[in-house]
Amino acid sequence: MFKKILIANRGEIALRIQRACRELGVKAVMVYSEADRDAKYIKLADESVCIGPAASSHSYLNMPAIISAAEVTDAEAIHPGYGFLSENADFAERVEKSGFKFIGPSPESIRIMGDKVSAKQTMIKAGVPCVPGSEGTLPDDPVVIKRTAKQVGYPVIIKAAGGGGGRGMRVVHTEAALIHAVQTTKAEAGAAFGNPEVYMEKFLQNPRHIEIQILADQHKNAVWLGERDCSMQRRHQKVIEEAPAPGIPRKLIERIGERCVAAVKKIGYRGAGTFEFLFENGEFYFIEMNTRVQVEHPVTEWITGVDIVRTQIMVAAGERLPFVQRDIQLKGHSIECRINAEDPYKFTPSPGRITTWHTPGGPGVRVDSHIYANYFVPPNYDSMIGKIIVHGDTREQALARMRTALAETVVEGINTNIALHRELMVDAKFMDGGTNIHYLEEWLSKRVR
Repeated sequence: MFKKILIANRGEIALRIQRACRELGVKAVMVYSEADRDAKYIKLADESVCIGPAASSHSYLNMPAIISAAEVTDAEAIHPGYGFLSENADFAERVEKSGFKFIGPSPESIRIMGDKVSAKQTMIKAGVPCVPGSEGTLPDDPVVIKRTAKQVGYPVIIKAAGGGGGRGMRVVHTEAALIHAVQTTKAEAGAAFGNPEVYMEKFLQNPRHIEIQILADQHKNAVWLGERDCSMQRRHQKVIEEAPAPGIPRKLIERIGERCVAAVKKIGYRGAGTFEFLFENGEFYFIEMNTRVQVEHPVTEWITGVDIVRTQIMVAAGERLPFVQRDIQLKGHSIECRINAEDPYKFTPSPGRITTWHTPGGPGVRVDSHIYANYFVPPNYDSMIGKIIVHGDTREQALARMRTALAETVVEGINTNIALHRELMVDAKFMDGGTNIHYLEEWLSKRVR
């Protein structure tokens, strides 16, 4: 096991990784920007290093500064968390070439799965079902583009090969709008991701967003840890996640889970990863793989009893997975609400000083957050300030516990989206389960203000 790990992230995930280090008896080095100088995890760290000003480009995305911080503190490994550099193959490569262990997959795996076209081709070869679409990136020839769209069938969606996080996508319903949509998406992709290549897929009308969590070690062992339903989204950004997915037959889930394990073994994947699928009319369609820990990992931890972050660290240190597939038994139901510093209905960011911070408790309630009273939420980063996660023996009990937890939560000094979550927890269709990825946006558009 490592003696010291550098955590190259901020916010609640930095604190989450720090806690896993504590359990393993590993010292945690925190890096931080000037805006995060007063963060809780900095005060709790064994060591901390300021790596730059508030702007991410000069701090959390500054590869030389992070690697230098690892060198001066004698860290042995670097955990990237999620976001920032967590899925950057060049960073993973530089970390390992500098003599540190990257707590995540190999740079080669990140490259393959980070490019959506190569990821799709790899999954097709591994027998994982994919959304019908172009065989590779789209050429410049308008005739070929139109022919491809006709074969796939309208509506289609144009996606950036190097995209992610819901960016670099455009839905096209008619041939007349096709070429302009492709050209616009290419320009946006080049500017946002440094890669102008795009590809085409059939646009599914009312799918659900289902994920399969996997863990793999360096000794050719891999397991899948059940599924998550992440269909409650706004502009492709997840708002509520739950596990297991309500209303999907276990046989279908087990079949896709086994294919995901076969795929990771085939590509020699190590660490934690998530296969994301669209699910419609009883069929799963692979859309992408996240080669890192997910924001929503706690719901899977709760129904399986597996500590995903701790296992990531153990696997990176060369240890074998401490369990096999038959050991993974799903128990009960878990729901997560992302708490964001924003207007609950207009979604405008709300940075500022938190004057009151009271979190819920009781049986089956977990709060992952780096926030405390008098903390100043900086305007420089993502608006998420924490997550409330509940677990119950049944989905109904989990919903009841989440309603209670949200009622107990008090945040003053800034706006949060807690009011939105309180409404959704009593929404009849959400309570029934199985809403599609468009449901939340349609619900918001119909909501009486």
